Amino acid sequence: MPDIIQQTAKLLIVFGIIIAALGALLLLFKNSGIPFLGKLPGDIVIQKKNFTFYFPVATSILLSIILSLIFYFISRK
Repeated sequence: MPDIIQQTAKLLIVFGIIIAALGALLLLFKNSGIPFLGKLPGDIVIQKKNFTFYFPVATSILLSIILSLIFYFISRK
C-alpha cells in the first residue's frame, strides 16, 4: 500500500509541475500565443456599457476533448 501512495504523490507532483509550466507559457505568450484560444465560434461574449461577460463554451469543449485524449493515451500501457 505505501508504494501506491508514493507513486500517486509523484504523479500529482509531476502533473502540478506540468500545469504550472503551461500556465507560465500562457502568461508569456498571451498576446502572441495560440491565436484561436478563446475566440472560437460558440464562445459567448456579452458586452454592455460597464460590463463584459465572457464564457468560452467552445474553447472549454475543445480543451476537454484534447485533455481526455491525452489522459486516455497516458493511461494505456
